[in-house]
Amino acid sequence: MLHQQIEKNKQKTVIVVMMYFVLYTLIGWGIGVMALGNSLYGLMLAIIIGVVYISMMLSQSTSMVMRLNHATEVTSKQNYPMLWNIVEDMAMVAKVPMPKIYVIQDKSPNAFATGISPEKAAVAVTTGLLERLNREELEGVMAHEFAHIKNYDVRLQTIAIALGAAIAALVQLSVRLPWNESKHQSSKQDDKSTISAILMILSLIAIVLGPFMSIILQYSLSRNREYLADATAVSFTRNPQGLISALLKISESPAMQKANAQSATLYIADPFKKVERDSLFSTRPTTKNRIHRLENM
Repeated sequence: MLHQQIEKNKQKTVIVVMMYFVLYTLIGWGIGVMALGNSLYGLMLAIIIGVVYISMMLSQSTSMVMRLNHATEVTSKQNYPMLWNIVEDMAMVAKVPMPKIYVIQDKSPNAFATGISPEKAAVAVTTGLLERLNREELEGVMAHEFAHIKNYDVRLQTIAIALGAAIAALVQLSVRLPWNESKHQSSKQDDKSTISAILMILSLIAIVLGPFMSIILQYSLSRNREYLADATAVSFTRNPQGLISALLKISESPAMQKANAQSATLYIADPFKKVERDSLFSTRPTTKNRIHRLENM
């Protein structure tokens, strides 16, 4: 059951990522048809902007994310021996290099992982997490974060965010570019006027709905990766109850005081404690649904 769920979540992720790239390609193609007079020009423009945005996002260092969340690096095992031992053990189980460890001085229990590769990864936990969770629960949370590291989730989410920003930039650019009316008029005079009209309608739909669809796909990807991380965590610990108990404690806690909005989606649970609901605009599955899946493993 566990391996089937992991495989199913991976398949869903592949589908969402493919839809994301198809959407991005359609928007570039649409701009080429509507504004540049050549779909190839639009695709080339989309590729250039996409590469620039992805490069910029991936170049953001882990230390910057930690500064935004007021995290302090743990440099000695003596400071947090249980946390250090658990991270060491999980690194061996997950077969990844030991990440850097950070602690955030906040009473609300929460945690996240960051880094574009296992070699550059880091995990951060709040003091509230260390105070409220027992060892079994802390292992479950750390296993979840190591699952994100092992599955390259941070890199994938970063690329999704970058593509979302690139889509917004493309749409803004399309508004400023003069639309190629002369080409549209001439196309209506030949035998391909119907095809041309359809292409223009599809291009307009792609440009108008692109940002909206981008957000839906980004949130869908985020929700699916949380399910996958939960399932992968259980494959590490062979103990779903630890993570279940941890999720319950985290869901019942107050909002964080020092979380950064830009990196809020990295946390294992919403640090701002918004009302949980299942919708296209939810960044995470509800705690109830996560626990239900964990109980069925």
